[in-house]
Amino acid sequence: MSGFVSLLDLHKSFGSFKALSGVTLHIRRSEVICLIGASGSGKTTLLRCINQLVTPDQGLVIVDSELAGFRRDGNKLHPLRESEIARQRLATGMVFQRFNLFPHLTALGNVIEGPTQVQGVPREAALAEARRLLERVGLGDKADAYPAALSGGQQQRVAIARALAMHPKLMLFDEPTSALDPELVGEVLAVMKELASSGMTMIVVTHELGFAREVADRVVFMDGGSIVEVGPTAQVLGAPREPRTRAFLSAVIS
Repeated sequence: MSGFVSLLDLHKSFGSFKALSGVTLHIRRSEVICLIGASGSGKTTLLRCINQLVTPDQGLVIVDSELAGFRRDGNKLHPLRESEIARQRLATGMVFQRFNLFPHLTALGNVIEGPTQVQGVPREAALAEARRLLERVGLGDKADAYPAALSGGQQQRVAIARALAMHPKLMLFDEPTSALDPELVGEVLAVMKELASSGMTMIVVTHELGFAREVADRVVFMDGGSIVEVGPTAQVLGAPREPRTRAFLSAVIS
């Protein structure tokens, strides 16, 4: 089986800690995958390998038929230059736990920074697209606000708009609501639901099981750097086959 995104036998260690241990996963175009599991189970490292923020010790990442980080010459793989990796990385948008907005730029300025500085989009075209995206995430009236004047939920929605401005093929979310006050979580999840319904391929690390039930096509449970169970959302969350999955869900739900 192959997919729009294919992760093949990924291994990654940090010193003596094995963050990933033989992860293989295939994701279809327009599919929404939610990764669940305890802290330290490898979920974030997996996302960072896909976005080439971390280089696997072993294994391959393929996004839309393009090998990430390497070019193949016969049976040999040669690492890409940093400029080539940067080009590949543009295909993937990533939203982190922390918003990582530029504090000296307005919401609008944050959204146009990538298209104008990295992709060379003319400023007027970038501004028009940024205003459209801010409207899409419900922040059309906050275009001129600086991050310090925005709530956490608003900052995270600006971060989503900023990622979308690069026209990615794939969106990665690393616990995008974990740093938010509970009353602000819903506004970010609503934007993500709309994005999922539009057909965007999404991989989401989340502890929001209600969101996963509503949006995910499949759920992946990770433990100890490995995939323990993967399947349709209703099956994994409602009738998990693996004892470790059942134990995790029992602890989280209780």
